[in-house]
Amino acid sequence: MKQSYLSQCSLPLLKQRAFLLQKIRQYFESETVLEVETPILSSAGNTDIHIDSFTSQAINRDSDKSYLRTSPEFPLKRLICSGVGDVFEIGKVFRYGEVSRTHNIEFTLLEWYRLGFDYLQLIRDVESLFFSLFDAFNVNYESSQTLTFFQSFQNVLAINIEEITLQELNQICIANDYSGSVLSKDEALDYLFACQIQPQLAKDSLTFITHYPASQAALSQIDLDNPQYSLRFEVFYQGQELGNGYQELTDAKELLHRFEKDNSKRGANAIRIDENLIHAMNVGMPACSGVAVGIDRLLMVLLGIEDISGVLSFNACNS
Repeated sequence: MKQSYLSQCSLPLLKQRAFLLQKIRQYFESETVLEVETPILSSAGNTDIHIDSFTSQAINRDSDKSYLRTSPEFPLKRLICSGVGDVFEIGKVFRYGEVSRTHNIEFTLLEWYRLGFDYLQLIRDVESLFFSLFDAFNVNYESSQTLTFFQSFQNVLAINIEEITLQELNQICIANDYSGSVLSKDEALDYLFACQIQPQLAKDSLTFITHYPASQAALSQIDLDNPQYSLRFEVFYQGQELGNGYQELTDAKELLHRFEKDNSKRGANAIRIDENLIHAMNVGMPACSGVAVGIDRLLMVLLGIEDISGVLSFNACNS
């Protein structure tokens, strides 16, 4: 048994990781998407109430702390507003408290943006990249499928999420081993999706779940044809969520409103808003769609590895 101070990751697996990064870069080179690097440390953070940030000493005199990035999203969007065109980045990101078999507090994220793409075109782009990687790793797969969030609940649980009451949703959660305080509608839907729907998604094909509720839009556009839903999607394979994509919100005023709404929920734990992003979007952000994919989890499913520690040179929690 290896000592804890030595890498638990074998040399062949480290080579597989390097091969994966090489193939990703080859794909984007063939698509003329520019690779960039953006800052890991910032004076502003991510207000998303479902994500907690690591903080450090202030890096400028206008703030009392700085934040390790949870995603390169904000500076990448500022680059787009600056006119650089299609971009991608592969880099380390940090999320406090996310530790499990498929989560690590430090992980590698691939994020990219395509100008002029709607969410459906970006889904085809994700599909194209993933299928090229499946081929490179000799992974057998079937063609992809796309379901709306609404359809996924109808198909698996026979639930109409537009008509079901909150009380009924909570009762279904309790029947599926939930115990605790009363859940909001979004919390109940998230719980049921994670414990009942996600495990039943097709194992050998990519599944794209689209049109999450508008209350879960994050920084995606609302569907103008059906304002109850957003133009956001997630991609799943082998029961694992691998990516989260948006037809991007480009309205600076609405973006600021969503940040402020998040912070109102955070209360005393409000996050400093990225004013540079707001200013950049006021200058003008072109229509685009973007997606973030976890590299470590992607490598896990490509190689059939069940614990994220198995694809890391060192686990940050043991460093």
